[in-house]
Amino acid sequence: MALEKATDTEIQAFLTKYDAWRMEDGKLHREYIFADFIEAFGFMTKAALLAQSSNHHPEWSNVYKKVVVDLTTHESAGITQLDFELAAKMEQLASPTQD
Repeated sequence: MALEKATDTEIQAFLTKYDAWRMEDGKLHREYIFADFIEAFGFMTKAALLAQSSNHHPEWSNVYKKVVVDLTTHESAGITQLDFELAAKMEQLASPTQD
């Protein structure tokens, strides 16, 4: 059973809270810039483990210190709670105060 698509109000609330994210082509979109390739790839490795544990995987790319992330739930043809949750976890991983 597909998850319910987020409403415009829910999406806007998320974008207000996480202002580095935006909607692009019907997906949650974010670009991260790290100090170097090692930090960027380390972030991707940690995020991949989180994604695998929730069985929800990002569309993403990496060039040197830049990681580009797009989130959507294909089976629901839009943004769902899974996307909000993974994006929030990625923000925690990328936070400079992260232990």
